[in-house]
Amino acid sequence: MAVRADVTKTESRQLVTFQLGEELYGVNIMDVKEIVRVQGIRPIPNAPTYVEGIFNLRSEIIPIISLHKRFHLRKLVTSEEDELLSGFIIVDIEGMKLGIIIDRISRVVTVEKEEIQPPPQMVAGIGAEYIQGVVRQDQGYLIILDIRDLFNPKELQKIAELRR
Repeated sequence: MAVRADVTKTESRQLVTFQLGEELYGVNIMDVKEIVRVQGIRPIPNAPTYVEGIFNLRSEIIPIISLHKRFHLRKLVTSEEDELLSGFIIVDIEGMKLGIIIDRISRVVTVEKEEIQPPPQMVAGIGAEYIQGVVRQDQGYLIILDIRDLFNPKELQKIAELRR
């Protein structure tokens, strides 16, 4: 009987989903601090290529990261309506806030643990080391990114120095 109780007990997680290029991605809702509309980004000389610059969010300097550049993804060709849904997802990695540019915010979804499949070796140019798993959907796949593994400690240190 105890085995049956374990089978019916499901774990789910909530993901904030967004589009980058042609693919749909999701990150753990607990890692997302907020979603903001596109604002003026100030470029920084000698920053890593995937760092677009910084912007001021209520007197806090936030580095802005382009996963398009990091993973060599094409930007989504957007309409005016889509432009309203683009912006930055502000995430917290090791106590540092970062803004990630998104083409279009989608929605918050709940995914059951058993729906998550291991990532293939390469998904749309992104290495498996950055992906927690994939979920099959009607329109293709939802790729679950592991926000904490997107940057190694050395890269995080370099990004932190840009905020000064």
